[in-house]
Amino acid sequence: MQAAPHVLFDGRPGQNAALSEQAIERGGDTASLQRAHHAGVNCIAIDRFDGRYLISGGADASIKLWDLEESENNSKDYFNRAAGSVKKSASSHQYGITHLCFYPFDSLAFLSSSYDHKLKVYATEPMTVSATFDLDSVVYSHSLSPIADHLLVACATQNSAVRLVDLRSGASTHSLVGHHRAVLSVAWSPHQEYILASGSLDGTARLWDIRRSANSLGLLDLEDSVGIVGEDGIGKNARHREMGKAHTDAVNGVVWTDDGTHLMTTGHDERVRVWDMSTGANALSHFGPIIKNAHLSTLLPLLVPGYVIGPGKHVMFYPNPKEILMFDLFEGTLLKRLRIPGQPGVPGRGTTAQANFRSRTTSLAWRTGHVDLYSAHSDGSIQAWLPRTADEVQAENEEAGQGGDAEDESRKRKREALDEIFRDLTKQRITFT
Repeated sequence: MQAAPHVLFDGRPGQNAALSEQAIERGGDTASLQRAHHAGVNCIAIDRFDGRYLISGGADASIKLWDLEESENNSKDYFNRAAGSVKKSASSHQYGITHLCFYPFDSLAFLSSSYDHKLKVYATEPMTVSATFDLDSVVYSHSLSPIADHLLVACATQNSAVRLVDLRSGASTHSLVGHHRAVLSVAWSPHQEYILASGSLDGTARLWDIRRSANSLGLLDLEDSVGIVGEDGIGKNARHREMGKAHTDAVNGVVWTDDGTHLMTTGHDERVRVWDMSTGANALSHFGPIIKNAHLSTLLPLLVPGYVIGPGKHVMFYPNPKEILMFDLFEGTLLKRLRIPGQPGVPGRGTTAQANFRSRTTSLAWRTGHVDLYSAHSDGSIQAWLPRTADEVQAENEEAGQGGDAEDESRKRKREALDEIFRDLTKQRITFT
């Protein structure tokens, strides 16, 4: 994967889609010319069907729709202009957007949550509000099951309970009680429609079965690498664990693998943990000291779809400040570091704290049916990451080969010089007295 500097997202009203030659001559750095959201991009999502539309939510409460096919066939620098946006009104969000997701069964609708305590359902094409749910506390993230028929939206809120919103009835009164502080992240299992995972500010990660009267299935414990095996070795009739923490600080991310066999959690202790969901055991994957995570907002790693890398392989992208880290999920091996263009450290722009805030990578999204990655950033930009072309790989190999030949020639000259010195020394007669 590599950055695609020719794919630019410009959210400024009235701007031309094509990047003019005059702008390039004046600025030179095309990355500095793009801003999808002026106040920063908090989250992005791509539709699961055609992979055509991307929605983005800003820190200024704006929501924009982008057509990814617009710039697909353009080899030159190209401003991707928003195909639609939510107009500011009394019915739209009033504060920053925290999370976005397309309706899993139809890309003609999407859901959004915000710091204004609201969960909203939008129609994609007209970008108008279809329904609004007031949850009376900040909604950090939400999740809608990709397989279930129940249409329950799980919401992670500033309240210590996970809130469930029923899109069919419009009710939002059902709560899952168990955490002791704010819930920061929730995710439905991709294979069991009634199983839900959540992460909290209290450092715990809980599992829930919404069919049970006592909904909680227990906690994940970072010190348990064996798990609760039960009668059948995979947890049958096992006693639930109600003590322990998944992280030593806040848990602000929970993500399932596509097959539902493992769960990833991210925390403010700057660790990513992988859990075997058959027993709840800590898989002990270690990703080293380069992981950074300090912001209260939800931070979700991204797993590469199986159709891209093949069966039995698991690759994770992690949104680090100024870069995206690529890991082997179970080995913890760092495979690659993708540096964010135009972010060498943001020198000369206010305080260090301000610079660190502007360099955050806030969200990642994979484009279905393609090998494309998109990342959102707190400086207002959206970055596209595309695979290298065959010509680029060939050119890189040729360059590496030329560099290797030059290095071999240099070593050969040095070796010949040393051999000559050695021969001269052996020809001399040395007398010891």
